[in-house]
Amino acid sequence: MLEAFIRWVNDIIWSPALIYLCLGTGLFYSLATRFLQVRHLKDMVKHMFEGKRSEAGVSSFQALSLALSGRVGTGNIAGVATAIAAGGPGSVFWMWLIAFLGAGSAFVEAALGQVYKTKQDGQFRGGPAYYIEKGLKLKWYAVLFAVVTVIATGVLLPGVQANSIAAGIENAFGIHPAITGIALAVILASIIFGGVKRIANVAQVVVPFMALGYILVALIIVFLNISQLPGVLALIFTSAFGLDAAFGGILGAAISWGVKRGIYSNEAGQGTAPHAASAAEVSHPAKQGLVQAFSIYVDTLFVCSATAFMILITGMYNVKPDGAAPIVNNLGDVEPGPIFTQQAVETVFPGFGAPFVAIALLFFAFTTIMAYYYMAETNLAYLNRYVKRTWSEYALKIVILGVVFYGSVKTASLAWTLGDIGVGSMAWLNIIAMLLLTKPALAVLKDYERQKKEGKDPVFDPVKLGIADADFWEKEYQYPGVPEPSRRKTS
Repeated sequence: MLEAFIRWVNDIIWSPALIYLCLGTGLFYSLATRFLQVRHLKDMVKHMFEGKRSEAGVSSFQALSLALSGRVGTGNIAGVATAIAAGGPGSVFWMWLIAFLGAGSAFVEAALGQVYKTKQDGQFRGGPAYYIEKGLKLKWYAVLFAVVTVIATGVLLPGVQANSIAAGIENAFGIHPAITGIALAVILASIIFGGVKRIANVAQVVVPFMALGYILVALIIVFLNISQLPGVLALIFTSAFGLDAAFGGILGAAISWGVKRGIYSNEAGQGTAPHAASAAEVSHPAKQGLVQAFSIYVDTLFVCSATAFMILITGMYNVKPDGAAPIVNNLGDVEPGPIFTQQAVETVFPGFGAPFVAIALLFFAFTTIMAYYYMAETNLAYLNRYVKRTWSEYALKIVILGVVFYGSVKTASLAWTLGDIGVGSMAWLNIIAMLLLTKPALAVLKDYERQKKEGKDPVFDPVKLGIADADFWEKEYQYPGVPEPSRRKTS
């Protein structure tokens, strides 16, 4: 009964309306910004390595790593497998499309996070709750987003990551999920009790190392099966548009699952990445907006594609749409997830595939859990701005540790459904807020481009742009040439 109710709620949240909203918003911002995801590709890479961390903030690369730790997780391995299993190979194309369009949405939400960030308890805090309250003057809406995000990232989403880690470890090493759950909780506790700086320090080492290693293995597998590559590419594109005889009847599922799993993986528009983006020490919000736009490419075009090509080029997948007979059944009766990728790697490296994918998933998903905690903590800090509720911070830590253990041992299907509810709820609230704040977001990009054209290193001045309530930039940012960290009346 409970599972049926949870699935009913998920079906409402993830109705076709949300699919169209995500695609439409990405297309709108791509057009409104004149496809900044292509025009400013050079600046995206450049700004990744600019800036140093400060007492209050982290460097651009740390913010990127922190955001990527949220983006690159079980969705990149298990999520791609479930999309292919339910929507066929064509779902991969729709994941690519939502990533390309989503880069525009990622820029907007990250830039807004920077514009309306604040310094709270000695460190930068920001995200949708902050820009909803300051930019839209809708405090009730901001509180609603904060509460939903604490529940989603603190309760609903960590279980998906933990479940995939436990499944991968059990399949590779035969370790019982309960033991994995206890180990994850202990390690997580040692990190989250150290604050955002410790989370960022771990992320900036683990995420790039594991992502590069994972992509390298994928390239080797593709190279060793290079004769199959043209056929795989053709299959992806023909299936994406219903032109393939076998998969023509599941075009709707290909689009739906591709977009759903694409959003789950890259999180564009979901409202998660602005939390990390707001923590960065930069001179202009557009700089971090561009960095976060590039992180979408890293997540989907690199890591998700690595998984998809390994699975498809080796043929290690099943396709069984909901309520229908299997179209492809190459792996027998197995639940879609990490096992698809493990079997794919095994075809080239016998005895190596299962352990490698399990370890990759461990790092990817564990850093995502760290990022989820940071997002939950940031929104809790927003709710606790005026009243000190120290107990609530400890309660959040205990709850997320408990969820990680419970998620390790519960069924995968229920874990994914709960995760989808969390992602979908945040996406609805955040995308509506983004669209209402389009004017200041586009003003930020225009200002950045104007200063770049003049040969300047862009520096943000909200007063000149007529953007109100950008408190940090008005009152605390140390502007070049200004002797005091305060906004001059004449500026």
